[in-house]
Amino acid sequence: MKRLYLLPNVITAFGLSCGLFAIFKMNMIDPGEADYHVLVVTAGILMLAAFADAFDGAVARIMKAQSEFGGIFDSLSDAITFGVAPSVIILKTLSIVPGTEMSYMMTMAAMIFSVCGVLRLARYNILKMHANPLDDKNKNFTGLPIPAAAVAAISSNLFLVSPELKNLGGVSDEVRAWILFGVLVVLGYFMISRWKFPSIGSLHIRVASFQMVFLTVLCAVFFFYGLLHHFSVIFVIVSWAYIITAWILSLIRVISGRRSQTLIDYEPEPEEHEL
Repeated sequence: MKRLYLLPNVITAFGLSCGLFAIFKMNMIDPGEADYHVLVVTAGILMLAAFADAFDGAVARIMKAQSEFGGIFDSLSDAITFGVAPSVIILKTLSIVPGTEMSYMMTMAAMIFSVCGVLRLARYNILKMHANPLDDKNKNFTGLPIPAAAVAAISSNLFLVSPELKNLGGVSDEVRAWILFGVLVVLGYFMISRWKFPSIGSLHIRVASFQMVFLTVLCAVFFFYGLLHHFSVIFVIVSWAYIITAWILSLIRVISGRRSQTLIDYEPEPEEHEL
C-alpha cells in the first residue's frame, strides 16, 4: 500500500520544481530586463504548478493515499511556489532603483503577499484538521486560496507589460509599480481574511444537458482562441473573474442581512473565531 503514496508526492514535487525553476530563472535576469516572452514562460510554469497542486490532492483521495507527510509537503511546496515565486517574479520584472522609496514600498508589498500566503496555508491546515468531512461548509474556502492569489498576481504583472496594453498607450514604470503594489497588498489581505471563496467543485449550475454541451464548446473555442492570440488578456480576465465573483457573492450576502438565506454559504466568518 505504501507504493500508492509515491504518485501524489511526485506530483507535489513537480509543482515545487516549477516554483523553484521560476524563482531561479528570474534570479538570473537583471531587474527590469525580463521581457514579455520570459514572463509568459514563467506564467505558464506557475499555471502547471497550479494544476499539479489541484491534481495531487485529487489523486491522493482517489487512491486513498492521503498522509500527514503528504499534507505537510504540499503546504511547504505551496508556500514556495505560490507564496514566494510571484513576489520574486514581480520584483525582478520592475526596474526600480535600490534605496528609493518605491523599492521599499514594493519590497514591503512582496513581503506582505508572501507572509500572508504562509499564514493562509497554516490556517487552512488547522481548519482541515478540525473539519468534519460531512460538513457542507467545507465546499467553500475561508480566505482566498494561495494558488488563486498567485495566479492573479502573475497575470496582473504580465498584462501590464503585454503588447495589448502597449497598443492602448501602456503605463509608465512608476504607475505599473503602484498598481502591482496595490495588487499584492489586496491579495495578501484577502488570503488571511474571513471572506468566503467558492471551491470550483462546489459550483452547480442548473442548465439542460444539450445547452451545457453547446455552452461548453462555445466557451472552449473562445478560450483557446484567446490563449493563442491574446494570452495575457485572457489570463488576467480568468484569474480575476474567480476573485471578483467571490467578492460579489459575499457582498450580496452581507447586504441581504443575516436573516436572509440568500447565499448564506458566503457569509464572512466572525473574527472572534480566528485560529
